[in-house]
Amino acid sequence: MKRSTLAWAAVLVLVLAYPVIFLDSPVYQRMGALVLLAAIGASAWNIVGGYAGQVSVGHAVFFGIGAYASVTGFTHFELPPIVGAPVGMLLSVGLAAIIGVPTLRLSGHYFSMATIAVGELVRVLSSTSEWLGGAQGLGGPAMPRSVFDLSFLTALPYYYLFLAVLAALLGLTWWMERSRMGFYLRAIKDSERAARSLGVSAGRYKLYAYMLSAAFTSLAGSLYLCITGFVDPESGFGILISVKMLVMAALGGAGQLFGPLVGALILVPLEELSNSLLGGKGAGITFMVYGAIIVIVARFLPSGLLSLFAARPKAAAPQAKPDAKPQSQGVSGHAD
Repeated sequence: MKRSTLAWAAVLVLVLAYPVIFLDSPVYQRMGALVLLAAIGASAWNIVGGYAGQVSVGHAVFFGIGAYASVTGFTHFELPPIVGAPVGMLLSVGLAAIIGVPTLRLSGHYFSMATIAVGELVRVLSSTSEWLGGAQGLGGPAMPRSVFDLSFLTALPYYYLFLAVLAALLGLTWWMERSRMGFYLRAIKDSERAARSLGVSAGRYKLYAYMLSAAFTSLAGSLYLCITGFVDPESGFGILISVKMLVMAALGGAGQLFGPLVGALILVPLEELSNSLLGGKGAGITFMVYGAIIVIVARFLPSGLLSLFAARPKAAAPQAKPDAKPQSQGVSGHAD
């Protein structure tokens, strides 16, 4: 058996056994669930930001839509919060189609600025809406009424639920990588003008990636509501949500399958540590840390941490240079 196969098998066993290993530590169980939840959001962002090269800083819009779709279903209609997840995904796909048509025609930082504007507009509108709870937000069920409320006393069920969703998302992304859409998106990322010259419908495939990314980002928001039981405009639509997705994907390796997961494995424990040590003052430190990571990654690791483990091409062996002058085979002269 190959070493790589053994390594992947060991990683799989560790991931599955993680909550059992820390069965007596609710803190570490919850941290593991939060890592997987963050990896879902970052992997969803990676579809449009990593593979298509469209750096969105407004993905919190779709995250918040998923969270609010779940909590409003419970608050106003007494439905299990998870019932709102497909509703939020449909709304997010529709909104992505509406705002994606004009904004995806922009390139570079202009597209990023447009997504920031949309995200901030939605955040302000949500804070003034009484139906969404205004600036105070809304809460889910205080006590579980049934298993469909997904309100558990420990983080163990959330861990395996998030792991299943992440596995499905990574499987879909792996399939997309090897499909025509994946090749088109990578071509658009490298050079959109060259891709168009070869007949690629860049606008259509960027929109497909944006809509697919929006759907899974919304699902991450619904799962967030289930584990926290509360959402307000800042925790649902705040710009820090979008920045986290971007930084996690960039740190691990944007455009790589496991890049967002690697970034989540580093940043989530770091954030939890800073919050526990600094309390309410940790939010400001988090912004500073994320800003520093963006600068460092852009300067020294533009391809992310996973690029350090990528196979490097072997240098070609130097060819022997021919002698400048041919050696004489014998003494010139007449034969005896």
